[in-house]
Amino acid sequence: MKTESTLKIYNSLSREKEVFEPLNPPFVGMYVCGPTVYSDVHLGNVRSNISFDVVYRYLVYLGYKVRYVRNITDVGHLVNDADEGEDKIAKKARIEQKEPMEIVQYYTNGFHDVMKLFNVLPPSIEPTATGHLIEQIEMVQRILDKGYAYESNGSVYFDVEKYNADYPYGKLSGRKIEDLYSNTRELDGQSEKRNPLDFAIWKKASPEHIMRWNSPWSVGFPGWHLECSVMSTKYLGETFDIHGGGMDLRFPHHECEIAQSVAADGKEPVRYWMHNNMLTVNGTKMSKSLGNAFLPLELIEGSHELLDKGYGPMTIRFFMLQSHYSSELDFSNQALQGAEKGFQRLMNAYDVLNNLAHDGKDDAAVEAEIKEVKSLCTQIFENLNDDFNTPKAIAGLFDLSKKVNSYKEGQIPLNSLDTETFNLLKKTFKDLIEDILGLKAEDTGGDSGLTDGLMDLILDMRKTARVNKDWGTSDKIRDVLKELNVVVKDGKDGSSWSLG
Repeated sequence: MKTESTLKIYNSLSREKEVFEPLNPPFVGMYVCGPTVYSDVHLGNVRSNISFDVVYRYLVYLGYKVRYVRNITDVGHLVNDADEGEDKIAKKARIEQKEPMEIVQYYTNGFHDVMKLFNVLPPSIEPTATGHLIEQIEMVQRILDKGYAYESNGSVYFDVEKYNADYPYGKLSGRKIEDLYSNTRELDGQSEKRNPLDFAIWKKASPEHIMRWNSPWSVGFPGWHLECSVMSTKYLGETFDIHGGGMDLRFPHHECEIAQSVAADGKEPVRYWMHNNMLTVNGTKMSKSLGNAFLPLELIEGSHELLDKGYGPMTIRFFMLQSHYSSELDFSNQALQGAEKGFQRLMNAYDVLNNLAHDGKDDAAVEAEIKEVKSLCTQIFENLNDDFNTPKAIAGLFDLSKKVNSYKEGQIPLNSLDTETFNLLKKTFKDLIEDILGLKAEDTGGDSGLTDGLMDLILDMRKTARVNKDWGTSDKIRDVLKELNVVVKDGKDGSSWSLG
């Protein structure tokens, strides 16, 4: 491994920081809950994927061979714990008069576009729920065979009370089954269940439900929680190292994952549970109903009414990494503008460092200066080893930036560093900025402040919208660009852009 310090991870299951010890070093199995593809990517998705992108990058940097699995939810689930309502993919398909898989493909493409925009690395495997229906049916049958589920009118429900008699249900979220009962309200269709806490692992499809498959119990579809239990263990083994996701998934989704895997196979599925925290805007929870939720493209363009201006994707990534993944992240114009200035200062220092040249002579080296720079470099990695503490690691880079600027201005002679320490300084900047934090230079020139790459991506998204006859999205992109003084011209060979 590249660092002498030991990596510690806060485990949501034990509620303690634990020394990371993979099951089969140097191999690491890592699973992160991906999107349900029925709408545009929201900033919560962006934060979660940036957070675990850094985890992935740092584990690889340390020398681990990581198999990173991130699922795509494309099955007609009822994605709530009530096992009722209308499947959101099917609802979108009905409204837009499209096949469900058209909806799935459109929003999957959009998700991938946004991940590229924020320099999020693709996973090793990106399985879909529809591609693993056989395995999901097989797991339902194993749970039934073990006596932890029952069939009712063609649906199969997990028996929470039976499971809790043998294993503690609620240990991840810290909830007790007695309290859950007292907080449970009566729901439509409740009569099918033996107990209100039971959840569907297979649901019989109603006549209007579009996405449906044959099973031994009925023509229906798998429960929401089932796909992650199936796909994580299929590709990573019955017990694997890291499972990540948003804090909102801890209960019931991840709690149910544990119960399903233990009931089916008798093994705890995950050793280290990791959860990133939620987003707020000016101290208030980010929510569509409150009108303070903006999409990634709105944040980049500055087109939301709560934003004073737009911000580059790398500025936004930097802003998110200035908070620890487990802390709430509050969006405000002041905080974003501060992040923009800080990111530019950091990248300017990196550019200065890359243009500094050591003469290779070490006779003027000063031991105190060498010791201080080495200590700052070491401390950065110590902070990353402390549960991926990116805010402290970035603070360490700013301390090094002061050194770099002092060398440039001649306040401290560059030759006060020996060649080895100078090379360590350059390597630390490169490793942190590019390889671990996933940051790269952002073009801030021109009236619009948009890079050619960003414009290419935006025009590709508009092209996809036009192909899908989503004229509202296409026109909105064109109109917002026009407000930014960017003129889009459509021709037989495609679309082009220019500054007005």
